Amino acid sequence: MTHRPIILGIVGDSAAGKTTLTKGIAQFLGPENVTVICTDDYHRYDRKQRAELGITALHPDCNHLDIMQQHLSLLRTGQPILKPIYSHKSGTFEAPEYIKPSQFVIVEGLLGYSTRAARDCYDVKVYLAPPESLRAKWKIKRDTQKRGYTEEQVLAEMARREPDSEKFIRPQRQWADLVVSFYPPEDAADETNSHLNVRLILRPNIPHPDLTQVVSPDSQYSNAAIRLGLARDMGKPVDVLEIDGHATSEQVSELEHFICGDIPHLLNVCNREMNPELGKVTGTTGETLQSYPLALTQLLVAFHMLKAMHGHV
Repeated sequence: MTHRPIILGIVGDSAAGKTTLTKGIAQFLGPENVTVICTDDYHRYDRKQRAELGITALHPDCNHLDIMQQHLSLLRTGQPILKPIYSHKSGTFEAPEYIKPSQFVIVEGLLGYSTRAARDCYDVKVYLAPPESLRAKWKIKRDTQKRGYTEEQVLAEMARREPDSEKFIRPQRQWADLVVSFYPPEDAADETNSHLNVRLILRPNIPHPDLTQVVSPDSQYSNAAIRLGLARDMGKPVDVLEIDGHATSEQVSELEHFICGDIPHLLNVCNREMNPELGKVTGTTGETLQSYPLALTQLLVAFHMLKAMHGHV
C-alpha cells in the first residue's frame, strides 16, 4: 500500500441514513478498495443487559470508546484489528472479525466523533442531520421491516433515547466537515425517498470545490433547483449547497462533471452510467429509486476522500 488508508467518518443518530450514504460512496470508490466499519459494534452491553441496566446504546458509558479509538488509530496506520461484532437483529454479540484496512475505510455509527483521539483519525468527517420527523419515518420503516419491532415499540424507544440523542449524538455535529440534511419539499411533506431535497453545509475545515463556477451564488434567492449561499451554522460562517429532488439530469450532470474535473483521472468514471449505485434508494414497496441529491452528496464526499488520498487535504 503506497498510501496509508484514508478514513471517512459518517456519524448520525439511529436511522439518519448512514448506511444508505455509505453504500453509494463504497460503490463509487470500488468495493474492493473500501473497508466499512460500524462503531455500534463497540457496544459494551447487549440488548438484554441494556434493558436491565436502564441504559441506551447512545450513552458513551454503554460503549467501549477506548477500544474504538485504539482501533481507529491502528487502521489509520494500515494495521489490522480484531473488531467486535454486534448483531442488530438479535441484539447479541457474535464472534469478532479480523479486519485489514483497504485503501479507504468508512467508519459509520452513533458515537464516532465522541472523543478527541477518535476525531483525529479521520480525513473527512460527515454528520447526518435529517429533520426528526423524517428520521422517525425512516426508523419505523427499518426497525419494523428488518429488526422485528412494532411501530409502537419503535416510537417508545425513540422517546426513551431522546435525552441521550440530545446530549451525546447531536453535539457531534460541531466536528463535521460536511453536515448533510435530507428534507421533504414543502409541497410533499410525506416524501421519504427519492424526491427529498438535500442541504449540505460545507465547513471551511477542508477545501471544497469552488462551486461558484457552476452554481450562481445569488441562486439562493431564486427558485433554481440547485442553490448556493452563505449561512451560519453553530455560530460560524459556512457555505450552503441545496439540491432539490426535482433537479434535472442535465443540471446534476454539470455539477458532477465540475466536481470530478478537479481530479483528472476521475473524469472517465464520473457519471451515473459508470456508477449506477450512486443515488440509489429503496422505495416503500422495495423498488429501487434514483435520488439526484443523494448521488451528488455521495460524489462530493468521495471527491474529498480522493483529494485526501492525493495529498491535497
